[in-house]
Amino acid sequence: MMIDRQTLRRAATMTGLALVLSAVVATDARAHCDTMDGPVVLAAQKALESGAASHVMIWVRPQDEPAIRHAFDHALNVRKLGGEARQLADLYFFETVVRLHREGEGEPYTGLKPAGTDHGPVIPAADRAVATGDVAALETLLLHAVRDGLRERLDRALATKTFAPGDVAAGRAYVAAYVPLLHYVEQVHALAAGTAHGAAAGATHDAPHGAAHGAKHP
Repeated sequence: MMIDRQTLRRAATMTGLALVLSAVVATDARAHCDTMDGPVVLAAQKALESGAASHVMIWVRPQDEPAIRHAFDHALNVRKLGGEARQLADLYFFETVVRLHREGEGEPYTGLKPAGTDHGPVIPAADRAVATGDVAALETLLLHAVRDGLRERLDRALATKTFAPGDVAAGRAYVAAYVPLLHYVEQVHALAAGTAHGAAAGATHDAPHGAAHGAKHP
């Protein structure tokens, strides 16, 4: 069974683009650190209430500390006015901290999300694992997700792999199923081995964030 190399390359390129776009959408939809009840805002609240900026500094890069300090001092001064001014000062500080945190992750800041935003099952499970030290529920979720994703892609490839040598349309259908399977197993393995691009890029700054949030779903 021969498959045109140009067809393979074109399918791989399109699949790669689809994976990148899906990752961007997933990042935006599943962001945990930009919600009003997320760990970054909670740390910012604690900093304002205690008067200690150190509570929030762990969530930003060292180079962002001057900007955080400036926003922190400004917010503390305005908070003294009370009432609506206090609320606006708090919101200003929350937005500054979250924006700089997101920049440190290499992600866009799209505004604060309300408390109670649905993050799906994995992020809350990761937070519970960090809080309790019990990884069983999180591990089960991840194993099921990987197993289901693998089976779905493998079944699609198996269902299309047999076609007549001259049936180009059927051959392309096979390629369209085969290439995503390879991308999927490659990405899952890279994430599990800690060699994915995102893991390498965020190895220094995002250690607290990664511990709190768990790995992104491939």
